[in-house]
Amino acid sequence: MPLLALDELAALVPDGALIALPPDNSLTPSALARTLARAGRRGLRVLGVPVSGYATDLLIGAGCVASVQSSGVSLGEAGFAPRFGAALKAGRIGMTDATCPAIHTMLQAAEKGVPFMPLRGIIGSDILAHRPDWRVIDNPFAEDGDPIVLLPALAPDIAAFHALMADRDGNVYVGRRQELATMAHAARRTLVTVERVTDADLLEDERLAAGTISATYIEAVAIAERGAWPVALLDEYPADAAHFAEYARLARTDEGFAAYLDRYVFAPSAQAAAE
Repeated sequence: MPLLALDELAALVPDGALIALPPDNSLTPSALARTLARAGRRGLRVLGVPVSGYATDLLIGAGCVASVQSSGVSLGEAGFAPRFGAALKAGRIGMTDATCPAIHTMLQAAEKGVPFMPLRGIIGSDILAHRPDWRVIDNPFAEDGDPIVLLPALAPDIAAFHALMADRDGNVYVGRRQELATMAHAARRTLVTVERVTDADLLEDERLAAGTISATYIEAVAIAERGAWPVALLDEYPADAAHFAEYARLARTDEGFAAYLDRYVFAPSAQAAAE
């Protein structure tokens, strides 16, 4: 398993990549996002699985993002995602609306290697009028008209997330966050930051195997201690509510966000933490 430095892991994300990111309640790769911002990545197409938060808003504010597909972008209890809102109003990014079940369904189709999967719950919603790539057909197994929506498979170029640990073989423990396994199975490449590497074989441990993604689906891993911060990481550490509040306050303006970047992304102490 390649064990890389954080900046080496970020170098595997090219400009323009379709990158799938989990929400703030599911192992967000915050340290990787800050490293991508520091590296000046451009044109990223972010897929929020199924919603987006801190990492996406940071990348948007840093000018790294061209478009977002998600069912929502927010900072949760800290309020709206300010850089997302500002960029959208200014026309600097594109936005493709989706729903949580739709995003999971499209990834599941890619995971299973099929061109599409059906979903029924969005029939009757306005979102269908804005998604020409979603097709409504009659259920071929029904005798009478029975509309069903077909969603195309969606295979991200890269899936990225933070996890508690990996083992020496590259197996990664994500606990109950099985949506991350779907992301890894669907994506062409999966890049993971972890708190630590263990000498134990995670797939041989009956207590951990069910929450472990096989190294078959992991391209590379980097150690990033507190790599989800300010987001929580399982039982390892809680969300930093004070930092979220600071981010939400500063990111309301261009000047405030620039100060945030100087303090937490470009400052020598922030760069040293990524090495």
